[in-house]
Amino acid sequence: MTSFISTPNTESITAAIEQLRSHCQVDIQTTWRYSEVDFTPDEVFTSDISSWECAVINEKGHIPRDKGRNILWLAQTIVVPKNLHQSYPLQDLSLRLALVWWADAAQVYVNSTIAAAGDLFDFSPRVLLANAVTPGDKFTVAVRLVTPAHDNGALMRSRLLYENTNHNSLDAGFIADEIAVIQLYLETFAPENLPILASSLEGITNHTTTVNLELFQQTLTNLYQQNWKNTKIFLLGHAHLDMAWLWQVEETWKAAQNTFESVLKLQEDFPELTFCHSTPALYEWIEQNRPDLFAKIQAKVKAGKWEVLGGFWIEPDLNLISGESIVRQLLYGQRYTQAKFGKISPIVWVLDTFGFCWTLPQFMQQAGIEYFVTQKLRWNDTNKFPHGAFWWQSPDGSQIFSYMSALIGEGIEPVKMAAYAGEWQTQTNIPDALWLPGVGDHGGGPTRDMLEIAERWQKSQFFPELEFTTAENYLRHIQQIGEGELGKDTETAELDNISSSHSLYRRPAGSSLLPTWNDELYLEFHRGCFTTHGDQKRWNRKCENLLYEAELFATWAKIACDLEYPHSELEKSWKKLLFNQFHDILPGSSITEVYTDAFPEWQEIQTTGTRILQNSLHAIAEQFLRNIAFNSKKSLPKPPQPDAKPIFVFNSLNWKRSQVITIDLPDAIAHYSICTTDGKLIPSQLSKQSKLLFLAENIPAIGYKIFWLCPKKLEKSNRVAQINDTILLQKNQITLTPENIALENKFLRVIVDKKQEI
Repeated sequence: MTSFISTPNTESITAAIEQLRSHCQVDIQTTWRYSEVDFTPDEVFTSDISSWECAVINEKGHIPRDKGRNILWLAQTIVVPKNLHQSYPLQDLSLRLALVWWADAAQVYVNSTIAAAGDLFDFSPRVLLANAVTPGDKFTVAVRLVTPAHDNGALMRSRLLYENTNHNSLDAGFIADEIAVIQLYLETFAPENLPILASSLEGITNHTTTVNLELFQQTLTNLYQQNWKNTKIFLLGHAHLDMAWLWQVEETWKAAQNTFESVLKLQEDFPELTFCHSTPALYEWIEQNRPDLFAKIQAKVKAGKWEVLGGFWIEPDLNLISGESIVRQLLYGQRYTQAKFGKISPIVWVLDTFGFCWTLPQFMQQAGIEYFVTQKLRWNDTNKFPHGAFWWQSPDGSQIFSYMSALIGEGIEPVKMAAYAGEWQTQTNIPDALWLPGVGDHGGGPTRDMLEIAERWQKSQFFPELEFTTAENYLRHIQQIGEGELGKDTETAELDNISSSHSLYRRPAGSSLLPTWNDELYLEFHRGCFTTHGDQKRWNRKCENLLYEAELFATWAKIACDLEYPHSELEKSWKKLLFNQFHDILPGSSITEVYTDAFPEWQEIQTTGTRILQNSLHAIAEQFLRNIAFNSKKSLPKPPQPDAKPIFVFNSLNWKRSQVITIDLPDAIAHYSICTTDGKLIPSQLSKQSKLLFLAENIPAIGYKIFWLCPKKLEKSNRVAQINDTILLQKNQITLTPENIALENKFLRVIVDKKQEI
């Protein structure tokens, strides 16, 4: 493929596009007036807006406001002219106000009535002012912005769009976008034909009245006969929802309800809309708190219009968590999805996670996962990730079909979609792309405006065919194209047959039609998350280890002692742990309030896990002693002294282990020593008041060893060690005398006198 692009041709095409847009679009960014007073809407619309100061535009073309949840009111009166171009009247065209802001919260009022609202992520509405305008119509518009706490806010763009609601009539803005789409196609696949397009456009902007519609359309058709109509852009409604980030978890539940209710309402008017969402933890909350909403979702899942991507319990961090946690994310996610929606998920859907460990394909394959999907490596700030569809291989050889999706949080923007489709086809040689329309991060999903735009572009002869599908259908489709199983002219019926097949498609032995990635998937953008909020990392690792031990010894206690297994308590604790492994909680990228909320959750896990562990260990030890008491063939050797107590040291690991042990002594009055069961004295040290240290050697794997704790009257109050006033641990030696303490090893000797001076 050649990459030749003629700059003069490109410039003339761009000029024609901009001229067409000027017939029906007008930038109003410079005509706003502002106030920083927190008026009510009624006060705004009863005030004299003309007395407000003119908004100041910065070098970026934005109207800025300082961070810190500050208020900015912007207002102006819009008067509809007869036309913006002499040959293109505006009469009866619809009028929309397209805005882009950066604000924690925003409300748009038209003639004192609220017309739209949004936030940091629902930031680009197209507000309908009128379905059909008449020259002279007036609209007073006011926008209330609340700046983010963490960043400066701004109104970034404001533009009026006059559009023809009759899709069979001329629309200058729509045709401008069609030309932009043709230009992208030629730049990507046939740059040598750009001069033809440029030449054909020389007089095209003189034919923008309905009288010349037939001539205009024929001119466009002649520009390029071979177009994107032999490809598809599949659509899948989506709403990424962070469990916590710039908001607390409590707000997530509200955002989820609003998102799901919005999608269900839209599906009533747009039955073709197919929607997907991950996170079984979220569905479980909906089930428990909104059973009515949950039942509607289940019905849509059954109808094939709602896809539950439940491979993981949540979309977790996958750099920091343990292998056991990865297993539990998959276990609880797949178990819930199967129980509530009738099947396990074949897809791990982690579009926003901050990088992925190399062993992940092995875990996924063992959990019934066939496909891995992310888009995060598109964020790389140094090295562009080279693949769109590929096999990802673990060190053990396990492979998973992997897909780098389009960006999330996007609308239906045809020019941007065409650019992505060209990039995707160039990268993968797969003609059909997937686009994920829907407001995201704070939920939201597809909007009515997005779906209406999609309906209109479906009729364009220059744009790829648009069709809603599921992630599973699409991935099976491109996998078989990529592996040479299907031709480029695969029909929809074939796609459906692929999805309904019960046989799982696996990579043929020796096949290499798609590239293989044999390494971790490292995100270069979020490097700082490995060290931020170290307390969360510490809590996570402690709780991971604790729940493993609690579960191990609770199982042992059930088998050996018939102690009731605390299944529900362990599952509840595991789910709390898994939730706190979310990719904006554990990495430390959330606001402070999120960690204030997480702290009691960690404490509850620790309290529950410790109680289960201690109860299980005591039951196992007591069972052993009871067996000794009632079975003459089993007995402990005689203790070194009558009042010695048995000490059980357990090892939860899968290998023999030696480690220094800390014992809480019964009292601080007596002195204690440690002996093996055959009476051999073991070096020990009084570390703190009532705490004794000793080296427990060769504790068997997933087993225990017994030692004797022997009380002995303390003779010298300043003693911190026993065994003839000397402790000998390998080559290290501590010598005690009334005058000083000497610490010695093969490298040095340190003497500390009574004044604690060296």
